[in-house]
Amino acid sequence: MQPLRRVTPATVDVLRVLIEEAGPVWGLLVVGRAGRPTGSVYPILDRLESLEWVSSQWEDDPDRPGPRRRFYILTGGGRAAARAAVDEFELRAQRRHASSSRPADAGGAATGGVPGVAAARLGGAS
Repeated sequence: MQPLRRVTPATVDVLRVLIEEAGPVWGLLVVGRAGRPTGSVYPILDRLESLEWVSSQWEDDPDRPGPRRRFYILTGGGRAAARAAVDEFELRAQRRHASSSRPADAGGAATGGVPGVAAARLGGAS
């Protein structure tokens, strides 16, 4: 199994769907549950399969009408790696949100640790 080099929000959405399912999942069901377009989901599934995180197989039901469906399932190592990738992505998102929700003039590094410095530089009172 190879590491996933790029973890995008769409990749995380696909991984979440696969993690939630105990068994094989039809590709179009992954599309619907992930809320992403087919043009995003299927390349992600292909990449996950090439990295051996996911295995797939074509449906073998000759009595079912319509085109054959392809089913995807996380491999044993893929399931553990997917959980770790999702957890890491969420941790980074939380950190980004925490740092971006700090007030710009709260005595942080941008103002030299002194509240009111940014206002004073802009000609405001502190």
